Amino acid sequence: MIKLIITDLDGTFLNSAGDFNRMLFPDVNALMQRKGVHFAPCTGKQCDRVEELFGASAADFWILGDSATRIKHRGRYAYQSLIDNALGREMIATLEAVNQEPVIIACTPNGAVLKDSLAPAMIEKVKKSYATVRLVPDFNAVTDDFVKISLFDENGRCHQTRTHLAPYDDRAYIVVSEAAWIDIADAGVHKGSTVARLQDMLQVTPQETAVFGDGLNDIELMRCGDYSFAMRNAFEETKAAARFITRSNDDDAVMHTIIQLLNLQPDAA
Repeated sequence: MIKLIITDLDGTFLNSAGDFNRMLFPDVNALMQRKGVHFAPCTGKQCDRVEELFGASAADFWILGDSATRIKHRGRYAYQSLIDNALGREMIATLEAVNQEPVIIACTPNGAVLKDSLAPAMIEKVKKSYATVRLVPDFNAVTDDFVKISLFDENGRCHQTRTHLAPYDDRAYIVVSEAAWIDIADAGVHKGSTVARLQDMLQVTPQETAVFGDGLNDIELMRCGDYSFAMRNAFEETKAAARFITRSNDDDAVMHTIIQLLNLQPDAA
């Protein structure tokens, strides 16, 4: 019996326009509540941005945000893991020395930090994932520890850039989620480890968990649930790690799969 459903958002639950079927979701959410199933978005987006995206429906979600470095539930952070400020600024300096073109998003517990030299259009693009954004002239102005650090390279050179971060592999978790994105979190912290933490908090087993994802940073996620689904539009490596392949994110596949799965089990007592 499924008791926990974890889903990535971009490329998985959300369609190509970055939204979801708002007519269908209330029925799906009501079905999960009736079956006693916890729902947990697991995403690179800020927890606050997830709450904005889903509105009042998010009240009972377990939100694994900021690349699963934080768990938020009912307005309170139940868990977070931070990168030491000095280490974070050192890694940012390394990335900037490689190439000044990519966009660095330095996330702290108080919001995302961007350089004020960015084009306004790029700042607006970042705000689609981050509810709170602060601009600074230089990342050395950041004194907080970091929740995560992300790099966006619209030219898709992240696999090459990743090689320059090899000296930090024992002090941080670094993943190329796709050719345009690098995500950096505290050592040992990724979607798989944070989902395992949530499962322990909720006393839910992998046998009682369904997971959905599409990116390379969802591979660890696929190992967290016996009901593991990669999207049809997923990377081949992610599909190989999943037990099942479902339809694409533009087909509302996560919601339709949830309906099919939960209609097979009884309502919660």
